[in-house]
Amino acid sequence: MTSHPDARTLGVEQLFELRAAPLQDLAGQAGAVAGACHAMAVRFHMGGKLVTFGTGGSSTDAQHVAVEFVHPVIVGKRALPAISLASDVATVTGVAERDGMAGIFAHQIRYLAEPADIALGISADGNCPSVLAGLAEAHGRGLLTVALTGGDGGGIAGSKAVDHLIVARSADPRIVKETHVTAYHVLWELVHVFLEQPGVLGPGVVT
Repeated sequence: MTSHPDARTLGVEQLFELRAAPLQDLAGQAGAVAGACHAMAVRFHMGGKLVTFGTGGSSTDAQHVAVEFVHPVIVGKRALPAISLASDVATVTGVAERDGMAGIFAHQIRYLAEPADIALGISADGNCPSVLAGLAEAHGRGLLTVALTGGDGGGIAGSKAVDHLIVARSADPRIVKETHVTAYHVLWELVHVFLEQPGVLGPGVVT
């Protein structure tokens, strides 16, 4: 007897189809992802740390990716220095009260980051003012800047402060978030691949 999918099954299939295109597009950004990972590995090799930030749902992604680097879930992988600027509620709210929300990450970068560090800003629509300001401050101080955005990339995609851009091309913030999780897991994994081959991190091969 042949079974036929009911309406519920068809609904699930459609939900998965909505996620297929953004993930396929992410795979099409392989060159950009590899370039970002190589540049990040170089900074870690030079003694830099990862500084992550984002607001709302992206703040939890910033925390997630930071702990992935500091405390690898895969046994035997090297722990790398990383902090999330979204984690300190007292600092975030204190800066926001005095200087406004747009300054919450730029202020912390000004006092906590070093030129050898990496700034990873995450924004679901690419238009978060505090993330853009944080990336601009980081770029001005010599940090490597990497941005994860959604939609068409927003204002962050057009900023000269961004060295490496990865876009989750979807208008649905849920799908953007899911794609961002995949993206930063790939970042983590490929950074380690480069660090395990230190010969590709010398000055002569830095792009």
